[in-house]
Amino acid sequence: MRRLRAYLYIVCTFAAWPLMAQKPMGDAPFARPLTEVLSEIEQRFSVQIECRNFSPDSLTLRYADSRIRPYSLSETLDQVTRPLDLKWSGEGKIRIQPYEYHRRTPADGEKLLAWLSAKYTDQASWEERARVVREEALAILDLEPYLQAAVQNPQIFVAKPVKHAGYTTQNFALETLPGLYACGTIYAPAKKGGKHPLIVSPAGHWPEGRYRPDQQYRMATFARMGAVAVDVDIVAWGESEHQLGIEAHTAPYAQQIQVLWSKLVTDWVLATRKDIDTTRMAATGGSGGATHTLLLALVDGRFSVLAPVVHLVSHFDGGCPCESGRPVALAAGGSAMPELLAAVMAPRPTLVVSDGGDWTHTYPTLEYPYLQRIWGFYGAKEQVENAHFAAERHDYGVNKRAAVYRFFAAHLGMDLAQVDETQVELLDQRQLQSFGGELPAGAIRSAAELEKWIETRIKNR
Repeated sequence: MRRLRAYLYIVCTFAAWPLMAQKPMGDAPFARPLTEVLSEIEQRFSVQIECRNFSPDSLTLRYADSRIRPYSLSETLDQVTRPLDLKWSGEGKIRIQPYEYHRRTPADGEKLLAWLSAKYTDQASWEERARVVREEALAILDLEPYLQAAVQNPQIFVAKPVKHAGYTTQNFALETLPGLYACGTIYAPAKKGGKHPLIVSPAGHWPEGRYRPDQQYRMATFARMGAVAVDVDIVAWGESEHQLGIEAHTAPYAQQIQVLWSKLVTDWVLATRKDIDTTRMAATGGSGGATHTLLLALVDGRFSVLAPVVHLVSHFDGGCPCESGRPVALAAGGSAMPELLAAVMAPRPTLVVSDGGDWTHTYPTLEYPYLQRIWGFYGAKEQVENAHFAAERHDYGVNKRAAVYRFFAAHLGMDLAQVDETQVELLDQRQLQSFGGELPAGAIRSAAELEKWIETRIKNR
């Protein structure tokens, strides 16, 4: 009888375990508002807690009192934040914020690069890894359906060139998907004749987008140095915002459309201009523009030189869905933006520009040696460079532009003597627009229109 009772106890206990796990008895008395729990932690451990990007008033913590570890602040914070998908950092003054899928710590980045580095020891093993990284990154990006659906005979609006000191500007609007226009400006040398390098520059997330002064200085100077330089709005910024509204910039399709625009604008410029030397094609961009510089080179293998600025580290994949909504950094069983950069560009000339005031502060000691090792497989270590500005912050400022000017002059045959930004005429936003707010007939006028088209032509293909 005793054996039977013991057997029934075990059977019933384990049979009931899933129900107990789903709804523990007496759960309610142990739940407390997160605000109360954090206040208690502040008093108990004599710290200040700041909550960023979420409201603790709206969250409740189960088994709250049991999560306090009186002997350890760090363990207490781990127990309190992890069940709510939060993370904490700091000492004395604690910062708590939602988990960020795109951001890790430099220590995490160091571990990741070491893990990746162990996968290749020579050129042959690296090239096999690089092939898989490229293929899987392209599969994750899934751009092909958009390329196939692009307008075959697009509407194109091109303004007359405007003359400046040593260069011209020419605004354009290229229909990409039906009724959806990519707008930008072509900066070209004023002197006619000969073949010129092409520099494509996806815009970053700074206020004013491609209209901001530092972008104009850079693009106009490239033209004065002898290149045809082209920029394009990012999705739902600039004139694109008139079509889609700013909210579309973080939509699931934003990354694919941005890469589509960079690719189609490049193809259009090459098809319509006879003054481009296709052996001298480069791309550069800052912050989110650096991500799209890399993604453009990923989908178009004709780019021979790259200069991503203040981005592409091992521990940060880009905080906007337009950069990381399609997680290309997860290719090949787990990758990283520096590995993708190497897979796309090694051993071609590549300059990474970094500074001490943002996440790229790790580049000189972490990412750059990693890249040098891969370029070294080809005996081309000198072809990858890092220009680091320890006292500067997150921008594409004058010193960073000067580094890119020198690099492009060396590798694209451009005239460094023409670098004089005082000769650049800064234009206001309306002067750089193709439509000036007046969209053409048949243009998409809302994100809802675009999303309906995507649902019909892309998702249900």
